[in-house]
Amino acid sequence: MSRPTVLVTGASAGIGAAFARVFAGRGFDLVLTARRLDRLEALASELRERHGCAVRVFAADLADPGAPGRIAEDLAGAGVSVDALVNNAGYGLPGSFLNCSWQQHSDFIQVMVSAPAELCHRFAPGMVGRGRGWIINVGSVAGLVPATAGHTLYGAAKALVIRFSESLARELKPHGVNVTAVCPGFTYSEFHDVNGMRASVSRLPRFLWMDADTVARQGFDAVMRGEVVHVNGRVYRALLQAVRYAPRPLVNGVLERFGPRYRKT
Repeated sequence: MSRPTVLVTGASAGIGAAFARVFAGRGFDLVLTARRLDRLEALASELRERHGCAVRVFAADLADPGAPGRIAEDLAGAGVSVDALVNNAGYGLPGSFLNCSWQQHSDFIQVMVSAPAELCHRFAPGMVGRGRGWIINVGSVAGLVPATAGHTLYGAAKALVIRFSESLARELKPHGVNVTAVCPGFTYSEFHDVNGMRASVSRLPRFLWMDADTVARQGFDAVMRGEVVHVNGRVYRALLQAVRYAPRPLVNGVLERFGPRYRKT
């Protein structure tokens, strides 16, 4: 049988690059997309040399509504079938809702919500037709807990991705396609450097941090066994249980007190 192919968005660094390495090590060919072509090409060379896999790179900014369509058209023209999809591309938009322009919010929603949904819509039919497939949508613990002030749309976007993944998983499971929302907490990557929060989040206890390689390995294993929502790390699973059963006024009080330390408003 030919090797299956995975498409990874936001693959130039962090969790996306880690997912690319995990899939390559498990026998997949790859299609990598992100904005930074030089980073993609460097990763592609590494994976070809280490794993002997085929790797295509596609520089694209998913804030452009036309980008998912161009990716799909490029792969169709090359005769590449996508057997697995990792919707990882994303970023944080720091500050309050009113201190950011609507264009910034619109671009954010396009990258975080619209593009992942469209890529699922474009590539899931092929998976269904072949009777196998795997979709990972990278969510966040932020989408599972009450929201705090600042970074206003981030938790909301991740909550939508998680609920979307749950519904899509139930639609596609009878056709042999697994869908998993992978929900990490704080993860060592460039994410907090890009949104200007590195100094603030560095004050968090070390036990709250995970590394991208662990997140990716756990996410791969979760989708392969058909787990619909996977929360990375025992610490975060315990915290979510505490939030679930603690009185809501207590939870809100803790978030209002400590949230501003780690989120810009």
